[in-house]
Amino acid sequence: MHLLSDFSFWWLIPIGIVSFGLTIFYYRKVAWMTELTAWKRNLVKGLRFASLFLIGVLLLGIVFEATHFRDEKPVFITLVDNSSSMKNFKDSAKIEQTLKNYQKELTEKYGDQFELVNWTIGSSRGTKKANFRENSTNLELGFEEINNQFYNRNVGGVALISDGNYNVGSNPNYAAEKLNLTPVFCLAVGDTTPKRDQFIKNVTANDLAYLNNDFPVEVDLESYKLAGKTVDVRIVQNGKTVASQRVSYGKQKRDFKQVNFTLKAEKVGVQSYTAIVSTINGEYSLKNNQRNFYIEVIDSRSKILILSAAPHPDMSAFKDVLERNENYEVKSMLLKDWDQSFSKIDLVIWHEPGLQFEASMHQRLREAGIPVLYVLGPQTDANEIGKLGIGVKSNASSQTEELEPTFNAGFNSFELSDACKSSIEFFPPLTTRFGGMKADQTAEVLLYQHVGQIKKNDPLVFFTQGSKVKNGVIYGEGIWRWRLNDYIRHQNHDVFNELIGKIANYLMVKNQGMGLRVQLPKRITSEEELVVTASFYNASMEPITQPKIDFVLTSEKGKQYRSQFAVAGSVYKLNQGKLSPGKYSWKASTTYNGKKYMKSGVFIVEEIQLEKLESFANHGTLKQLSKQSNGAFYSFANYRKLLQDLAKRKDIAIVSYEDHTFDDLMDYLLIFSLLFLMLAGEWFLRRYYGSY
Repeated sequence: MHLLSDFSFWWLIPIGIVSFGLTIFYYRKVAWMTELTAWKRNLVKGLRFASLFLIGVLLLGIVFEATHFRDEKPVFITLVDNSSSMKNFKDSAKIEQTLKNYQKELTEKYGDQFELVNWTIGSSRGTKKANFRENSTNLELGFEEINNQFYNRNVGGVALISDGNYNVGSNPNYAAEKLNLTPVFCLAVGDTTPKRDQFIKNVTANDLAYLNNDFPVEVDLESYKLAGKTVDVRIVQNGKTVASQRVSYGKQKRDFKQVNFTLKAEKVGVQSYTAIVSTINGEYSLKNNQRNFYIEVIDSRSKILILSAAPHPDMSAFKDVLERNENYEVKSMLLKDWDQSFSKIDLVIWHEPGLQFEASMHQRLREAGIPVLYVLGPQTDANEIGKLGIGVKSNASSQTEELEPTFNAGFNSFELSDACKSSIEFFPPLTTRFGGMKADQTAEVLLYQHVGQIKKNDPLVFFTQGSKVKNGVIYGEGIWRWRLNDYIRHQNHDVFNELIGKIANYLMVKNQGMGLRVQLPKRITSEEELVVTASFYNASMEPITQPKIDFVLTSEKGKQYRSQFAVAGSVYKLNQGKLSPGKYSWKASTTYNGKKYMKSGVFIVEEIQLEKLESFANHGTLKQLSKQSNGAFYSFANYRKLLQDLAKRKDIAIVSYEDHTFDDLMDYLLIFSLLFLMLAGEWFLRRYYGSY
């Protein structure tokens, strides 16, 4: 234990001198003291001196530093691939019993030495018993969860029980690197020999098409051991074949074919199609010979204008995303080339508005009811931010800083997928001016600022609501890095496209005034839960929760599901759980002040077929993962070899941590009790010996 203070301990000498001097001065001419014996006089004076000296010591702000040592057992985590592909192999019949034996023997042998953790990994991370029924595999998520939940913990090792196949997320090797040198022991399941099979690997088509326009559809086929065979590929709608082609596989054992179709959008609404490839005798599985897809046919387009005072890669990033949506007509131009015409503009994305600031332009946009997404980077002056008139202020300096994003779990204006929410945390920082960004309390914050390990309450991406229009703010430039990061991690731009697309769509939805509003996705997978958000506004545009809102869900076959929204703060929420694949219609209704309000729509639940495509295991990924992490590779049937080898690993051991605690002397009740007793004792003796 050590004593620490902001002042030198040499101050104890003058404190003692002053305390002694004040004691002598006070009792120098006290008459009743002369009648006491020497030891009684010294006792009274000693209590006065000790009290004054202790008060002086407390004023020094002395702190006790104590050092404690604690031991932490190594954490050993078992990740079990809970996907349905784990049961596609010869050894699948024994997998549940083998898993049970492994967990039992691991506990018996290392239960006292290790902190054992068992997780399942499929589309999400769970702690439930493995049932091998999940329809997708995200091995990357397992290692990300370990990094999040056991950050700065003594993680001794990870055992991954898997066939090595993953169809959601990126290569797990990238996520495992974040665990530093934690060894990963891979217990492989399945056979790596391809089976005689063919399947529709993917169907590519735009989500939207325009009425009476043609739209392309690409069907990707993959085959094993079907050299020279010929098949028919058809597109079927409502039981009728609308297009077909004949395809012949090449001479190689494994072949890929892409079949291109052009279909016509003949009816408005969500249209259901099925891609089917004809069967061949001896196929391993017939379940993967067809795949459903959906196209929403519309007859209108929204116009989006991207403005910037100077060229910037952010402009291209926005344009590339929004142009993918055929419902949007996108133009990108420099501010100097814009004729300032507001006709037929539904959204303006304004990059660095402070470079050439004209208050009148922004005022005209507000008066016209055109929403604007402002990208405020280091070129935008803090004073000009306040002039935008959108309810934001900044006290930023001329210096710059890097701000990382973190998702606001309380945001409910629109829904983002779990994959999007989790990926946001890995986006690189945006560059902006150093200082604070202040927004109205009514602002809806989508992303907060995150600096290192510190999550701030300052907004990074948020929305403000005016009398006529919504506006959005991205506090920083460098959006293009988010798009690049998404591709590096997932080999596609799906997460970035979803985020920017949802932001643009939300800003373009017009204010509806008083009444009922309902938000739900137009398309989900059979592995996702349907979460519906509703809100009700009174005549003053204030959200209220007094009315009860009913919800009716109807499947394609006419089966109805009736439920009622639950109040969640100032909004309503309803979780319908997972639904079977197909097309659903919905209707929400309520009555307020004798008037009935109703909203309706349709959405699609797409079947996840990813696990049906896996006819052989991918042990190459598991071997690479084991090698790069200094782990080891085993067959799952040989798990006892792993249990033996763990005893030889010197890097899986107890770690001792040194903790330091700092306690202020003034926090000790005993010190104040002692001071009170000395003061009270002196007072009592003075009264007892005749002082008045």
